[in-house]
Amino acid sequence: MQSFINTYDMTQSTLDVARYLADHPEFFEEHAALLGQVQLTSPLTGRAVSLQERQMEVMRSKYKALELQMAELIHTARDNDGLSLKFHRWVLAILAARGDADLPRTLIDGLQTVFAVPQASLRLWGVAPQYQDAWFAQDVSDDAKMFGTSLHLPYCGPNKDFEAVRWLPDPDSVSSTVMLPLRAAGSNAGETFGMLVFGADDSDRFTADLATDFLVNIGETASAALTCLRA
Repeated sequence: MQSFINTYDMTQSTLDVARYLADHPEFFEEHAALLGQVQLTSPLTGRAVSLQERQMEVMRSKYKALELQMAELIHTARDNDGLSLKFHRWVLAILAARGDADLPRTLIDGLQTVFAVPQASLRLWGVAPQYQDAWFAQDVSDDAKMFGTSLHLPYCGPNKDFEAVRWLPDPDSVSSTVMLPLRAAGSNAGETFGMLVFGADDSDRFTADLATDFLVNIGETASAALTCLRA
């Protein structure tokens, strides 16, 4: 108990000193000699340093932390600029499609070329009669449609023998995948009419902790572009 009281008294005394110095910034101006006499242990070198030297170490440490934060922000900004430019190129490729029937292939090829996606494909259901025999409307089971409808956000993670992965050119090599629901343009809660799927043989390419904001934008853009193929 006595030990606790002593510890409490020391803590309270420390707070009182700190509060006094904060309330009286002129203290060290009036007692400038103390700046060189007070000796502290440097956590960097382990040797005794003056209060002034310790203050400089603290300032350098804070400055270094700010430098690292600034470098990280610059790196993130450059990455975002790069993604924006790629997204712009992909949208231009979609707009340049020669006809509605060319849109799915143009969209897929653009994703693979611009974003370096190893494998990509898509399937649509409820398409207009003239597209019912097209490659993008084939081999879609009711289970796959239900799975696509259940996706409120993109799926990113390991390939668990998903049917959608079998739409890819080389499904047996896929270790990680992304699946994006295609819904009526302008509404995340709209009717699902298709699904976009990516695949990679690298298990770390598409992981569960992957940021989905950009993938959502891809899904919404693809949905808007492909709406013209619906019945």
